[in-house]
Amino acid sequence: MATDLTLYLDDQPGELARVGDVLGKAGANIDGLCALPSGGGQAEVHILVQDPTPAFEALEHAGIKIASEQEVIVMDIEDRPGALGEVARKLGDADVNLTTAYLATNTRLVLAADNLAEAKAALG
Repeated sequence: MATDLTLYLDDQPGELARVGDVLGKAGANIDGLCALPSGGGQAEVHILVQDPTPAFEALEHAGIKIASEQEVIVMDIEDRPGALGEVARKLGDADVNLTTAYLATNTRLVLAADNLAEAKAALG
């Protein structure tokens, strides 16, 4: 099951490196990542993992709090103009609201939605 872990880190040099080091030492592969400042000296980081257990345990042991975890859709997407629009249009037409979207390794699209079952059906 593909899982998106959401972390809030201090927005300062070395924090993302610390997460990478912790996960690497635990053997937890990062399949996708999105990080951006969220204001107030914090950064919101989304990490895609296939098996959340070792990542969760390693981060928790290192004192890095996981704010949330959620199952996500991970799908191959063509690297061409309009590809994202086509996928997002299917979801919009099905009245599915996306809560998270980012690209992962190997040109894969990561999507979280307010109703994952409806999202999966719409992309069916």
